[in-house]
Amino acid sequence: MRAALLPRDESLRKSVATQAFTVALLLAWEVASWCFPPFLLPGPYEVGRSLWSLLTTPAGLFQAAASVFHVGTALAIAFVVGTAVALLPFYVKGLRLAIDGRLTPFLNSFPGIGWTLLAILWLGLGLRTVIFAVAIILVPFMIINIREGVRTVDADLIEMVVSFGANRWREFIHIVLPALFPFMFSAIRVSFGVAWKVALTAELFGGTRGLGYTMNVARQELETPQIYAVIVLIVVIVFLGNRFVFDPMQRRLQVGSRSPV
Repeated sequence: MRAALLPRDESLRKSVATQAFTVALLLAWEVASWCFPPFLLPGPYEVGRSLWSLLTTPAGLFQAAASVFHVGTALAIAFVVGTAVALLPFYVKGLRLAIDGRLTPFLNSFPGIGWTLLAILWLGLGLRTVIFAVAIILVPFMIINIREGVRTVDADLIEMVVSFGANRWREFIHIVLPALFPFMFSAIRVSFGVAWKVALTAELFGGTRGLGYTMNVARQELETPQIYAVIVLIVVIVFLGNRFVFDPMQRRLQVGSRSPV
């Protein structure tokens, strides 16, 4: 009986410790806000009011929805482009050095703010600039993760199914794609958090709507609680996405990988 209760007790202790840490952090934030002017460090209550206003007004919900659209669209574009580029050396061996040795390192090292500024020059302010800037920054994350999956594909198995008459499409659907699933999931999960950081910067400099644009307006009007509210909201969105979307998907993938064939 005692052994059966141990996991539940351990879970309860972890939950209590997590909640206690959160409360202590909020108290420390409140105390620190007493030491600074409100326009530098507003307290949790003021930020909470701004966050509530952001989530309960049509204008605030519109800006949040715009950021969700930016991130979702950029993720989809980056996933398609990154997957295609990662697969190219697998099917065209002569492109391996060009992609793995030149293109991927270049995209991975190019500064994000540089892409944002170039997007503003090329596309002007607006929707296309934000989506382009976010997508192009996410592409190397997709390529690197999915290329690792491509390297795990069993070449002998590919050769065997080809010898039995399977065409390229059947080979991809039945052999290559299942091997890439965990790596595709990892690429999307890593890119999800990065996408929100990049989207905030892209909207701040080159957007005409979104949470980054809201933050920029708040900065100009010295509405510091609104700035903090946007930051808190993005943290909450990323946390909830990982907790209720990616964590269950990861557990399902792990269970599936342990299941007997």
